[in-house]
Amino acid sequence: MNRTIRRVYLMVLASVLMGCSRPVAEPVSQPNTSGNEQAAQHMIRASRGALAPVYGPLAEQIVEDFDLGQETGIGIDVGSGPGTLIIELCKRTKLHWINADINPHFFPHFFEQAEKHGFGHRVSAVFADAKELPFRSEFADVIVSRGSFHLWGDKTKAFGEIYRVLKPGAAAYIGRGLSRNLPLKTAKKVRAGQGGGPRYDVDETQEELLRIMRELGIKDYRVHRPRPDAPVNYGVWVEFHKPVDAKPNK
Repeated sequence: MNRTIRRVYLMVLASVLMGCSRPVAEPVSQPNTSGNEQAAQHMIRASRGALAPVYGPLAEQIVEDFDLGQETGIGIDVGSGPGTLIIELCKRTKLHWINADINPHFFPHFFEQAEKHGFGHRVSAVFADAKELPFRSEFADVIVSRGSFHLWGDKTKAFGEIYRVLKPGAAAYIGRGLSRNLPLKTAKKVRAGQGGGPRYDVDETQEELLRIMRELGIKDYRVHRPRPDAPVNYGVWVEFHKPVDAKPNK
C-alpha cells in the first residue's frame, strides 16, 4: 500500500470511528468502484479546466442562501468527486465537510487539494452510494450535490436517504448546472469549454424533481431555475428543508 493510498484509508477509517457511519447493526454494502480511475481523472481535469469558474460562485450562493458563514457542524457533498466545491465551501464556512462519493479514485486528489489549501483537518471522505448513504440518521447540518444526481439510478431512494441523514431543521441543495450569481460571460465560456454544455431537458428534469418531492412527502421544498431566460443552460436545482419537529428517522 503506497503512502498516499494508506493516508486516504486512515482518514476514511478515522471518519468512520468519529461517528460518520451507520451503526454496525445497519451494514452498508461496499460500492462497486472497480475501473473508475479513468473517469476520476477525466473529472479532475474538467474541475481544473472548463468547470473551474463554477465552484467559487456556487459556494458563495450556498453560504448566503443557507446562512452558513458562522455555522459549525457537518456538511456533506454527495458525489463531490474531486471535492472542488468542498474546498470552496471550506474557504467560506467553519463546517467539517465530507466528500461522499462512490469512486475512491478521487480521494487522493481531494486530500492533496485540502492540505494544499490548509483544510486537511476539516475534511473527510467516505465511500458512498447515494441510494444507501453510510451515515446515521439526523447526522448532517447541510447536504449539497452538484452535477451527480442524474447518475443515482433510483433517485427517489437517494433523495430519501439525503432527507433521512439531515438533522431536523437542516437543508439540502441538490442539482446540476450553474449558480445564479455566475456572470453570463463566464457561463458562456464554461459551456463552450464543455462543447456547448450537457444536453438535457430542463423542463423534464424539473418535473422529475417535483415528482420525487411529492413521492417522499417532503413539504418544504422549492425547485430553482437560475436565470431561465439566459441564452445558456444554467441548470435546475431543488432545495428542501427538514422540519425542526420532524419525527426521528428509523
